[in-house]
Amino acid sequence: MISDARALPDATVIQADFCLVGAGAAGISLALALSRSGCKVLLLESGGEKEEPATQALYEGHVVNPALHSPADSYRQRRFGGTTTIWGGRCVPYDPLDFEARSYVPHSGWPIGYDEIARYYPQANRLCEAGVFDYHSETAFDRPLKPMIPGFDQRHFTTDTMERFSCPTDFHVRYHDKLSGPTIQVLLHANLTRIVLSEDGNRVTGLEARTLAGNGFSVRASCFVLCTGGLETVRLLLANRDVHAQGIGNQHDVVGRYYMCHIAGTMGGVRFSIPPASIWNGYDMADEGVYCRRRLALRPEVQEREQVGSFVARLHHPRITDPRHGNGILSALYCAKPFIAYEYAKRLFEEDPASLKNWAKHLQNVALGVPDIMGFAWHMLRDRKLAARKFPSVVIKSRAGLYSVDFHAEQMPDPTSRVGLAQEKDPLGMPRISIDWRYMQQDVHTVQRSLALLKQDIAQSGVGSFEYDPQSVEKEMVRYGAYGGHHIGTVRMGASPRTSVTNSDCRVHGVANLYLAGSGVFPTSSQANPTLTIVALSLRLADHLHSRDFSGT
Repeated sequence: MISDARALPDATVIQADFCLVGAGAAGISLALALSRSGCKVLLLESGGEKEEPATQALYEGHVVNPALHSPADSYRQRRFGGTTTIWGGRCVPYDPLDFEARSYVPHSGWPIGYDEIARYYPQANRLCEAGVFDYHSETAFDRPLKPMIPGFDQRHFTTDTMERFSCPTDFHVRYHDKLSGPTIQVLLHANLTRIVLSEDGNRVTGLEARTLAGNGFSVRASCFVLCTGGLETVRLLLANRDVHAQGIGNQHDVVGRYYMCHIAGTMGGVRFSIPPASIWNGYDMADEGVYCRRRLALRPEVQEREQVGSFVARLHHPRITDPRHGNGILSALYCAKPFIAYEYAKRLFEEDPASLKNWAKHLQNVALGVPDIMGFAWHMLRDRKLAARKFPSVVIKSRAGLYSVDFHAEQMPDPTSRVGLAQEKDPLGMPRISIDWRYMQQDVHTVQRSLALLKQDIAQSGVGSFEYDPQSVEKEMVRYGAYGGHHIGTVRMGASPRTSVTNSDCRVHGVANLYLAGSGVFPTSSQANPTLTIVALSLRLADHLHSRDFSGT
């Protein structure tokens, strides 16, 4: 059943077995899994079925260094479906090494091993509509694939691992009918304002919520799960201080610390000496109709030997903002940038001089490239705008065999990189968040060393050359700041409340019936986008909750 909290009489009390807060990838996956047992599941969602400016504005907050982090209300959506309503669909599992305690990665080591997650990945893949759970090109396809780079000696990097792409699936639209069933109640426009604890602070006795329309209600349940994302979860825990003076789960000042995103950028130029037509930088279509893309991935044994984090690279088109690329398609994209969403425009266009001279050159490229532009426009209309499964991104084939290198790297956990509370309050009376994202020199080292190894592999293979300025690596890797909507590590899981917020089952230390779901509980970031692992970990949590007896709480 899907209903609207604005229609509830003031002071209504709602009863449920499980109360989940936040209807994004984590909350919806968890609700669907819990409902199969016949338990009554209540799913609270702050927003409605479409984006609403007043609700979205509740995400606004303070950013300590705006040059390093996007506004607090960007890259995440406060509505039914959460950020799956705007995500790009990239699905990638974490690697076994990501779960291990690594001497060269501070504060690393998950309290669970890869096998604990791996058994949930196939089901997560199905929920995300990313096809079969196989992320190796050698086994995922029944047919031989064209080599990514013929003759490339994969000494430090492998081209076998790949990404799969969801439709991208909007969880609200895709699972709307299942969420309308008798065992799930989705309550829209319901904003959690207070987590009510017992006098000893060891359990949650209920929640209090309000709508922007002004009416309030409360929830009574046996178990509560916050599925509100790596930033909002911090705000909710820290803002509730009536029993725990520093906030729930924050006895040792850990909530909001270790904030990670990913390190990303575009570097230099690869000029291939082999025939340009032999290079493959595009997507392969799997038998089940899923787009897949291979990339250059730093081998795990190399990471350990070189003492760097995980790192992947893709062959990328030249910088769009520089009209010297002479490509009409790229210049047409540049001219269309006012119509491209912030989340994508920031990455596509980078720093832009925007001079009249540059504009003139872009317009000249467009005029000379009309046939290519028309073909590209038809491809994007047919395969992205109108298709149910959308072509994932802009891929430009270089006739000259010239590409830049697009990279995505792991960020190290750093306790000084953190999310806290600002002085300002929102219309519900809740303090807004303050974001102080930071990076470490070890993050710079990961990118610098990985690029050097890639340059070496390309040269020694005799397939071309990779030229870039090593002195510009740090500047380039923070050009986008904290990359995208990957809010990781702020309520990390671990064995001790002194260094973590939840235990290995995602339960808040010291609170018997309060759990957290989402990438905030990840102790490390990997290089992989977090959505697939968020869903897998939510499915694991559902199994744990089914096995628990909450009658004593």
